Amino acid sequence: MIINWQTEVLKRKEDLLRDLKSMLQIQSVRDETLATKSAPLGPGPKKALDNFLEIGKRDGFETLELDGLAGHIAYGQGDETLAILGHVDVMPAGKGWNTDPFVPTIKDGRLYARGASDDKGPSMAAYYGLKIVKELGLPINKKIRFILGTDEESQWRGMTHYFDKMPAPDFGFSPDAFFPIINGEKGNVTFVVKFKGDNKKAPTKLLHFEAGLRENMVPRDASAIIIADNYSEIADDFNKFIQSNPISGEIHAKNDKIVLELIGKAAHAQEPKNGENAGTYLAKFLQKYEFAGDAKDFIDFAANYLHLDSRMKKMDAAFSDEIMGDLTMNAGIFNFDEESTNNTITLNFRFPKGMDENDIRSSIDKVTSKMNVSLEQGRVQVPHYVSPKDPLVKTLLDVYQRQTGQEAQGMVVGGGTYGRLMKRGVAFGAMFPGVPDTMHQANEFIPVDDVLKAAAIYAEAIYELTK
Repeated sequence: MIINWQTEVLKRKEDLLRDLKSMLQIQSVRDETLATKSAPLGPGPKKALDNFLEIGKRDGFETLELDGLAGHIAYGQGDETLAILGHVDVMPAGKGWNTDPFVPTIKDGRLYARGASDDKGPSMAAYYGLKIVKELGLPINKKIRFILGTDEESQWRGMTHYFDKMPAPDFGFSPDAFFPIINGEKGNVTFVVKFKGDNKKAPTKLLHFEAGLRENMVPRDASAIIIADNYSEIADDFNKFIQSNPISGEIHAKNDKIVLELIGKAAHAQEPKNGENAGTYLAKFLQKYEFAGDAKDFIDFAANYLHLDSRMKKMDAAFSDEIMGDLTMNAGIFNFDEESTNNTITLNFRFPKGMDENDIRSSIDKVTSKMNVSLEQGRVQVPHYVSPKDPLVKTLLDVYQRQTGQEAQGMVVGGGTYGRLMKRGVAFGAMFPGVPDTMHQANEFIPVDDVLKAAAIYAEAIYELTK
């Protein structure tokens, strides 16, 4: 039986885009201040989960929802289970958008919205791949579980809950990254460096400093409020600073205070070099002025050890593995307030095999040993790797090459996907080579044609893996 997968997708193009837009309109950002028993991560993720499951139910699939945290769309029978792991939560939109991030807009062939590429667009493409396999009545001999999580951008509580409650799948992929395939993912750990709020008496006083929205985003925006006598001099220095760096900003006096605001460039934490960290740039600028106490430690740590150093060379901790690449660090969130005793800088690390979180902790401890700080460690994900010889990897690469005509091989990334939850799990699309990566950034988009191409690839892949 010869199937033109792309033709099958085109028959369903309008339906696919309609369903995708219905997902993109939902502001599924985690907000636990609005949590309820039925929506433990807030109303947005729950609404998006329910909407996706309703789409599956409409199309005749069996569906399951687990406690507002996860769910699945089920199809097929067999001794083995293929899992397709997507997520419906999104990062905060942040500033800098040219369109409303929750009003999906097609312009010049690109679909703009928060979640368009991470991960509602790819997940919907993969769902339509499954839908095509079902509607064509193709013979399969394995169970298929399209599993949806609601907390991928944070602590993975949704998918963790699912794996705790349900039988583990045998193998699978997550449509939440890049084509042709990601068969290796670095380890992931977050450390929070905690500072007290002592300013002491000094020529310059730090009242407030903030930057960043999430640990796995490079901060686009940063602001600080200081008290100093020499506003004209600081303003002149500030304007020279932004003119000589890839950032923009404003400074103004407000009563006896000076307010500074910087705009850099957001990026995904898996490669901090793709962004311009407004938080560390602001700390670097402020460092030339004389602060004291914990405020000085806060500024000096950011300026001396975090600024323009995603590879931790300044902490003498740079490390690289031949297969998995470099250790990377992202300074994702900065918070300082003079009235608080819990001021923090949140650091997210992606580490290759050959090292672990204890090596990272030791490096931070060394440079902060003379500061009045403490260190808090978050959850750890160890490095994950599936051999290129595994039939899962070979099958997915064969499908990709067949449909695109491009030579393809596996790669390792710093990003973490649900694929790592399975011993035989990988990330497979949906971003094609050469497409700008706008995940976690303003003006996030996915080319409409790429959604359709990805759906065709997913359809054939699902069939090949289960027949």
